[in-house]
Amino acid sequence: MPHAVIGLGANLGDPAAQLRAAIAAIGTLPGTRVLAVSSFYRTAPVGVAAQPDFVNAAVAIDTALAPRALLAALAGLERAAGRERTRAGAPRPLDLDILLYGERVVDEPDLRIPHPRLHERAFALAPLIEVAPGAVVPGRGPAADLLARCAGQRIERV
Repeated sequence: MPHAVIGLGANLGDPAAQLRAAIAAIGTLPGTRVLAVSSFYRTAPVGVAAQPDFVNAAVAIDTALAPRALLAALAGLERAAGRERTRAGAPRPLDLDILLYGERVVDEPDLRIPHPRLHERAFALAPLIEVAPGAVVPGRGPAADLLARCAGQRIERV
């Protein structure tokens, strides 16, 4: 089964509880097994600053789901948690992103792997490195090197 890493984030309701529930739900997806779960991190919002801080994490999984099927399943989990896609950068009860899917690169209008801004976001890179210490972001390089370039972003383990 392919190895993938999912980034999780939330800043509405009880973000830590939302992430714990999402991690459990990811483990119930068809042909999917959670291999590792990162610490939770409190992070400043990126883009739209006038909103609560986020809690972010990452999970490493083995999955039989193809990338598009995994994306659809994750979107279903977001909807079940109350996510409404009203505008980019809006506060949300749950955000699930495919950060990496093995070494695959997918560039389609509604599916991009690796996540297109992964390389510039400490809130995604720090948990990614925790669950996949040697991770390399295709086309960008080692995740640890990319995280070092994000030194000015506020992120703290909770």
